[in-house]
Amino acid sequence: MSVGTERIFIARLAGTNVLDPLGDLVGKVRDAVVVYRSTLRQQPKVIGFVVEVPGRRRVFVPIGRVTSIDVGAVITTGLVNMRRFVKRASETLVMGDLLDQRLILRSDQSSVIIEDIGIEQQRNRDWEVSRLFVRRQKEQRTPLDALRRRGETMQVDWTDVEFPLDPSDEQHATQLIAAYQETKPADLADVLRELDLRRRMDVVRELSDERLADVLEELPEDEAIEVLDGVGLERSALLLETMQPDDAADLLGELPDEQAERLLQAMDSDEAEDVRTLLAYDDDTAGGLMTTEPVILSPEASIAEALAHVRKSELPAALAAAVFVCRQPLEPPTGKYLGLVHIQEMLRHPPHESVGALLDTEVEPLPPSAPTGEVAALLAAYNLVSVPITDEDDHLVGVVTVDDVLDALLPEDWREQRDEPKGDTADGTN
Repeated sequence: MSVGTERIFIARLAGTNVLDPLGDLVGKVRDAVVVYRSTLRQQPKVIGFVVEVPGRRRVFVPIGRVTSIDVGAVITTGLVNMRRFVKRASETLVMGDLLDQRLILRSDQSSVIIEDIGIEQQRNRDWEVSRLFVRRQKEQRTPLDALRRRGETMQVDWTDVEFPLDPSDEQHATQLIAAYQETKPADLADVLRELDLRRRMDVVRELSDERLADVLEELPEDEAIEVLDGVGLERSALLLETMQPDDAADLLGELPDEQAERLLQAMDSDEAEDVRTLLAYDDDTAGGLMTTEPVILSPEASIAEALAHVRKSELPAALAAAVFVCRQPLEPPTGKYLGLVHIQEMLRHPPHESVGALLDTEVEPLPPSAPTGEVAALLAAYNLVSVPITDEDDHLVGVVTVDDVLDALLPEDWREQRDEPKGDTADGTN
């Protein structure tokens, strides 16, 4: 095996392309897997990488199948077992388990935190953990001090530390979160699902409310409920307020009535009212699928104003594809629904022109009682990503987006099924 540098740091390697001998993309490095030796004083052995292949499935690539490691690319033999990676009890993930661990330096008994882990190839061709990049902890006078990146940084040998300091201590997740800060919520949800419950809650505690709310929307409902149970009533209510109302309603609908009511009572009254409205509809209807937070404008609003609304980063892509035009009031249930305007149509007209002049009235709104299949048929017939839902008085009450329809039509365990291989491309085990 050739080595691009003498020492490779795993956190810097995360996200690196994994290539076959011809230079074709196999996937991206997401983590490294190590096993401990007979004593903690011995350097752990690297046995392979967790690689994310197309389809967002994570597979195990044994270190023996790796021919070159560099910060620019990891080259493999091209033989990859496509079976989903499942961590064994004897295995440890560098990114998932070791980053942010607290250790004690043997030299002066000071406390340090792991920020990166270096691996090196030995003469016998094995790869081992050799060096730790750590930050010395300073005295914490306030709770916020624990989250601040303070203190001297240094490299130390694995044998220079007492590891771990205390397995029962709360482990911060600053470095793990930083390593995945650019990933989509669905990908971070996959990362959380692979962690044990204790480490998962370490990460949950340090994620911002906005980021965690996005991740909860991508988790299977039973695992999302597990997270809510672990963060307490106050933060659970805040997370539900931050989520899309339809996703919050789906989650609350899985809880016992008393628990759901406690959460609704703890939420902001306006946000809770939106969720209560959605909970009143059957799950397999347009009302049960819709969100109450589309972009709604009056017909006098300009294209420039409409584009400013759909440009907001927190707006889901499906809701940014169109604005819905109604008479006052503009909060669901609105005044009379007039029509929708596609973003593509707005881009063809001057910014000062009003959206009322660009209405698409061919898309007939559906009632909240419309079954999921009818919503899907309308989306397909008109090549839409969202469908307006109105009551009997033509008031807009919500919008159903294509992602929610797909979620309803797919099997309940589709998130787990997407990780199952369609067939192995090589032999080997994990």
